Amino acid sequence: MAELVPITEEERNGPLYKYFAREMAEPDPKKYELTQEPVDFPDEESLPNLNNLFNPGYMPVELGYGYLPDGCAILANLTDFPGCTPEMFDFWFAWHPIESMRYKIWNREQHYYCQTMNPEIALDKTKSLRERLWNTTHDIEEDCNMGKQPLKIRFANPVDIGFDPEKFAKFDGTIICSAAGNMIHFFRRTETGCELRTRFFFGYKIEDGKPVKMLPPGMKFPTLEPVKALLHHNIKEFTNLAAILPEVYAEFYDDFVK
Repeated sequence: MAELVPITEEERNGPLYKYFAREMAEPDPKKYELTQEPVDFPDEESLPNLNNLFNPGYMPVELGYGYLPDGCAILANLTDFPGCTPEMFDFWFAWHPIESMRYKIWNREQHYYCQTMNPEIALDKTKSLRERLWNTTHDIEEDCNMGKQPLKIRFANPVDIGFDPEKFAKFDGTIICSAAGNMIHFFRRTETGCELRTRFFFGYKIEDGKPVKMLPPGMKFPTLEPVKALLHHNIKEFTNLAAILPEVYAEFYDDFVK
């Protein structure tokens, strides 16, 4: 069994410990098998073309990592969330950074710490669940298969990084994204619940609310090693979140929202 992240005595005696104590849901081994080597992504999957995610069906690559034609790098992951709703996903991202144990139950082997730096927004019950995440920063320590590292992730309204406002307003789902545009979780309904289409981008930045390439002409993102490592981390954490989310939502939604 893998080593677990440390928890305090208070966390051990709290209501979340039962989620921490249970075995994590195991990803389909084929997902790891299929992502051992990089694949080529078409230009339609680049960050400047992010509104293609609204199109029906699927993109050419929904699971994998590699280079785009412009030299930037990308990873894609597809996770089934049976029995889940977009509201559950919005709840999770607003709720979990209030205390670290909530982050630890997501991935008890790699998630060490998470705290919102804007609790006044995250705890504001006059805001929607989406608004309680937007314009907040999460202070994080996690291991994305490259050793434990500190991170700070600023979250944004998807419209502010280039998603079409009309399409987003009509979208029967939700989008969680970083203000830097490098992380996108596109969560949409299916016949059995929802599915998560994750994208991480490397080599772009957001300028004037639109994504643009940051790399000089002719240059490639230097290495795919961290991209692959992050993809395998992402497979692991979201497989487990899909397994626990309906139960966590049912237990803690009322206290957080009402």
